[in-house]
Amino acid sequence: MSVADLLAVLFPQFALLHVELVRSVGRSVRVHARGRTSGASCTGCGTWSDRVHSGYERRISDTAVSGQELVLHLRVRRFFCDSAECGKRTFAEQVPGLTFRYGRCTVSLRKVRETVALALGGRAGARLSAHLSDGIGRDALIRLIRALPDPLTGKVRVLGVDDFALRKGHHYGTVLIDIEGRRPVEVLPERSADALADWLTEHPGVEVVCRDRARYYAEGADRGAGTATQVADRFHLWQNLGEAAERLVARLRPQWVPPAPEREKVVLPEGRLAQRTRERHAAVHALMDKGMGHSQIVAELGLDPKTARKFIRAATADELIGAGPTGGRQTSLDGHAAYLIARFNEGCTSADRLHRELAERGLTVSERTVRRFIHRLRDNAKPTTRPPIPKAREVTRLILTHPDNRPEADRVLLKELRNRCRELDEACVLIARFASMLVNRRGQEELEQWTADAEASTLPELRGFANGLRKDWDAVTAGLTLHWNSGPVEGHVNRIKMLKRQMFGRAKLDLLRKRVLLAT
Repeated sequence: MSVADLLAVLFPQFALLHVELVRSVGRSVRVHARGRTSGASCTGCGTWSDRVHSGYERRISDTAVSGQELVLHLRVRRFFCDSAECGKRTFAEQVPGLTFRYGRCTVSLRKVRETVALALGGRAGARLSAHLSDGIGRDALIRLIRALPDPLTGKVRVLGVDDFALRKGHHYGTVLIDIEGRRPVEVLPERSADALADWLTEHPGVEVVCRDRARYYAEGADRGAGTATQVADRFHLWQNLGEAAERLVARLRPQWVPPAPEREKVVLPEGRLAQRTRERHAAVHALMDKGMGHSQIVAELGLDPKTARKFIRAATADELIGAGPTGGRQTSLDGHAAYLIARFNEGCTSADRLHRELAERGLTVSERTVRRFIHRLRDNAKPTTRPPIPKAREVTRLILTHPDNRPEADRVLLKELRNRCRELDEACVLIARFASMLVNRRGQEELEQWTADAEASTLPELRGFANGLRKDWDAVTAGLTLHWNSGPVEGHVNRIKMLKRQMFGRAKLDLLRKRVLLAT
């Protein structure tokens, strides 16, 4: 098999070429070729011509071969156009499926570049292209995206509408999704009723509009497709109910918060000297009870005879303990320690304030001494512990979770809270009924009764939620009855966020719109 035949097998588009030479130059493969046909069709009028005007060489990049760049040196002819009605005098021949006008790459390589650009954007796409032995810059990839034609919209029967942030908190756009095909059909530059109404007017045939509960989308759908059924998304209904439930729980939370336990009185423990004195006194008198004399006690406990005699003569250990605050040596706070402990138990823990009070009592003592004493009281004070109180969001999660998915500990906690608070129990019953209606799509049969019960309840948060349902009644009823929802729309909104992060600060609306509509 010749080199030309091998190239024709590997690259079918080369079958229309006559390969003259294949050579390797550095990290690239160079193929010199020319067209096989005797003539070409005019690019203006399509008239066949075989009258050659001139020729020139085009250098065209193709997809890589074994990690090496493939460059086609194509000898191209120019032909005369003999049609009197054509405005062209001459035209250059094009190889079908291989070349296109003004192209510096083959059709297949351009498709690869477009795919990379749509998938990764400019900067990341350029890095991948370098690994594919296709040197192209990020700006060129972005130009390729902008040059792509918009896809055909076609007829959309079920339309999904939602907003996305162009600049969060400042500017928002609107994405339109074909719910049945799960594909984006348009990206609008603003979030308004006028923009949606104009698009619906230009694209008739929409029968169902899936939307959130935003007022401008409801108004735009009414104006642009008045006969279409509007469907409020079930996720947003559940989200609105969850927000109302969280406000309700936050209001009711103080009712199940137990009061803080009383602080225990602080008693300053005896010092080490006093403890040792009591231990020795007890040991000495225990030996005396056994009938031991002075000499035997001294030998048994290893005490000095004078010390042992002192313990023998004392009837109680208190006679041997000093008059200090902790039973030790006397200090400048003797006689006032009880006052400081009482004031500390009353809640006054400021050493500076207590020092001033002692001065008013006529005691001359340094503030440092008082501060050391207060620090000892703080070290001996037992911390007041309060039973853990569930946060409002945690209780809301328990209420909104399906009963079959609640752990046993959560079931016990929720039951205890409902027993403590009657309003919370009433809210749990109403929310459970709404959840059952939403999951089983029984809005047509149960929504009216549920809304009436919520409006008659003592819970202002759920009454407000029910009033909101009344304002969008038809769409809410359809959302809780029909199987359509905005799930595909939310998925594409998340994809838009990913595309924006890929393109960093260069994601202007025209470029973002192309990637949203064309990237798959």
